Amino acid sequence: MRRRKRLSKSQCICIVLLWGALCYIVLTKAERIDGPTVLMLLLSGALVFIPVIKSLRGS
Repeated sequence: MRRRKRLSKSQCICIVLLWGALCYIVLTKAERIDGPTVLMLLLSGALVFIPVIKSLRGS
């Protein structure tokens, strides 16, 4: 199995800032914030932060 190339710190910062902007847009444009919206934000956060943390730790 091939290992993926680690993300640089600037790539990690860019990904996190873009995710934050997307969350801001979703939260401000939503008519109401309900369970599926919160669940979607939590799952997207996991999909963003798990690879970022792994890349910064060097694992």
